[in-house]
Formats: sequence, structure tokens, C-alpha cells
Amino acid sequence: MTAKNYIAIDLGATSGRVILATYDGRKLGMETIHRFPTPLINVNGRYFWNIYSIYDDIVKGLTIVGQRGVKVESIGVDTWGVDFACVAKDGTLCGLPRSYRDPYTDGAPEAFFKKMPREELYRRTGIQIMNFNSVFQLYAQHKEKSSALDHAKKILFMPDAISYLLSGKAVCEYTILSTSALMNPVKKKLDSDILEACHVKKRRFPSVVFPGKKIGRLNEALAASTGLGQVAVVAVAGHDTASAVAAVPAASERFAYLSSGTWSLMGIETKDPVIDDRMYEENFTNEGGVGGTTRLLKNITGMWLLEQCMAKWRSEGRDYSYEEVHAMASSCPKCTRFIDPNDPSFSAPQDMPAAIRNYCEAHCLDVPQDDAHFVRLIYDSLAAKYAEVLAFLRTVAPFDIEVLHIIGGGSRNSLLCQLTADACGITVVAGPAEGTALGNVMIQAGLSRGQLAKSIETTTYYPRV
Repeated sequence: MTAKNYIAIDLGATSGRVILATYDGRKLGMETIHRFPTPLINVNGRYFWNIYSIYDDIVKGLTIVGQRGVKVESIGVDTWGVDFACVAKDGTLCGLPRSYRDPYTDGAPEAFFKKMPREELYRRTGIQIMNFNSVFQLYAQHKEKSSALDHAKKILFMPDAISYLLSGKAVCEYTILSTSALMNPVKKKLDSDILEACHVKKRRFPSVVFPGKKIGRLNEALAASTGLGQVAVVAVAGHDTASAVAAVPAASERFAYLSSGTWSLMGIETKDPVIDDRMYEENFTNEGGVGGTTRLLKNITGMWLLEQCMAKWRSEGRDYSYEEVHAMASSCPKCTRFIDPNDPSFSAPQDMPAAIRNYCEAHCLDVPQDDAHFVRLIYDSLAAKYAEVLAFLRTVAPFDIEVLHIIGGGSRNSLLCQLTADACGITVVAGPAEGTALGNVMIQAGLSRGQLAKSIETTTYYPRV
């Protein structure tokens, strides 16, 4: 067959990429055309995503592809979950989207639960209760009388907002909506009672579409300026984890997955949502997957801990590469007691090493004495948390979990992969590192998991006794 080209716009909470993918009928090749930061800016104590900077970098990447004269079949966008943009009546954005790292949701869940009890919200949505869920962001913005929300004709989740800027067409993609705690996961529709409790009208959200749906085409101005022409814009699995899980090169359904990046998301695929008292107590989440599956998973703070430590050390003149920090951790003995990566104190501290030090002191743990011991403590703590979550998943999975697939950037971290295999007592298959982008393109091209697996290289780690 004639090779076909696709563009994946893959936006993470720290960086984004424009990727050109080519499928020749046998293998899928990918080239990162443009990599850029996804700026989080602090304005008077409020945290925003600089969506215009992100958009400008996306256009730069598209233009590079256009200048090559490559014929592109379609473009798809995936991002992190929960955050959203407000669109005014005239079609422009109502300011910058707020970030889930913004502390404006502190106390919002407790206030919301006076209108709808915590147990009922979970029963209706099956979504892990976290203070930055979209439902609490909407409620907090209403309480602070947000002018952006007040003037919003449409509310678009981040991948839908980027697709809107590219095409002028507004949709609400299913997998990204499923992260919000606004959706009934059985009916796959917005819950009117939850929206009413947030003081938001249901009509502000566009129609729900599913992965693979054509949204529209690149608008005329971009079609001309980038040189791409009016390429189709397709709704992929807009939530980056949903795209990544779609690309897991599993030989059977008997696996668990760990999407490892700034966040770690560990779970299994199930046919239907699992919403019961036990899931509620363990605070597990039911998110939408490709092909109508449910991703039963736990959100775990991931490499954010290390990224923020490295940023602090860099500001102090110690600019380590990832290879250097891995070597540093390897030189330290295994930790026997751990921090909880999901502790609220690690959400958005100004000084991550100080936050870890304070946690250790408060919990009578040995305080790391140098940078190497900080890294080792983070790695061992993540591995221990993964083992804890996997142990629970094994008690609820409708099948025996035989292998753990690690996908995303963390799959390149050989030390953490081995520590995870050791802690979990399970075979770990690491790769692909570019799972999100692969899943993004897989949906655009209409490929199956089996077809995609031919393009993926993996590394296997066995638990050491």
C-alpha cells in the first residue's frame, strides 16, 4: 500500500510534541517534528495554562511538516485530563484555562459534598475523588464568580479546545470527558444533576463524540499558512492515558498497565465500570477507553516528584541529566521505608526536596542526606506504591494478571522498571515510550492493537528473588 502520513499532537503537563507518523501497511514510523514546553504560569497566585503559547508551538510544528510538502491524512490531539477552556459567544477564548495545579480547589470538594454527598458523586461517576477533578474546578470557579465561566457559551476540555482552535469545530470527546467526574459511565453522558450542583448548564458542553470521529478540517487560515491544506482533524482518545493504553502491545487481556510519566496511572481494562463500596473506599477511578472499554485505574503521583526536585537542584546550580540521576540512585542502598507519592504536600510545593524532607521528619523516616538519596527514595517509594495498587487490582480483576506493561516515558527508566518488577513480583514489559502518540495515530489510521504491536520494541524485566 502507499504510505500514509498522520500528525499526532501530544500534550503533556510539562511538554508537548508535534509528531509526524508514517504507516506503510506493515510498520508505523514516527518522527518528532517539534518539541516545546507547555507553560504553566502563575499570575497573582492563580495558575493558568498558556494555551496561546502552546497553540503557537503547534502551528510551528504543523508549518515544518507543510514545508516538506508531505500529504497528511489527518491530525489528532491528546492531552492530560480534567482541565478545560471557556469559549465566549463570539467564538474567542475567555482568557487562559486554569490548571489543575491551582490551589483554588482547596476545600472545594468538602463544600460540594454539602450539595451532593461524596458517596453519591462516586456512585454516579465512578471517578476517583481528587480535589482537582473538573467537577470541583467548575464549582470553585462558580464560587469565585469567575468571569471566564460567567461568559462561557461553550466549555471545552483541553484536547477539544486545541482541536477547536485548529478547526473551528467544538466537540466533547468521550475519554477526556470521562476524567471529569461529570459523566455517567454507563450511559456515557453528562450527568445533569452534577452539573446543576456546579451551577453549570448542560447546554454549555458540545455533543459527545467517540474516538475516531472526524471533527472537521484545518481552518482556511491555518491550511494556507502551514501549507498543509484543509487536513481532517480527528477526535482521537483525547485523554493521553486512553491513547497510551490503546497502544499497549499485549498478547492477551490478562495484563495490567502502568502509564508512567509526570503522573503514573495503574489499572486494568474491563468491559464495564466497576462501581461499588470497595472501589469507593480505595478511591479507584473508571475512565473511558477506546472501543467502549473501561479503564479501571488508580492515579499515582509519578515522575513529578523527581522533575520538581531536579528543577530545584537546577536553580541551585546542580543541573543533572536523567542518566546522571539514575546512576546516582543505583549507587544508593534500597530504602526500606517510603514516602506516599500521593500525599497532598507533594501536589504543588515551591520546593519539592523540602516537602519530601518535611514529610520524612513528620513520619519519622530517615531524611535523605544528599541528592542521590532523594532520587533513590523517590524510586523505591514509587515501586512500593505500584506494588500496593497492583495487589489490590489482583483481588478485583476478572482474570489472573500475568504481566505488567509499563508505557510512557517511564518505560525508558531501566532502574525503576526493575525495582517495579521486584516490588510487584511480576514480569514487567516496558515500552513503548511513545505510547500516547502511537495510540493517537493508531486511532486516526484505524489500526488494531495487533497491527500496531509490530512497530513496538519492548524490554522485559523479571522479578529478582
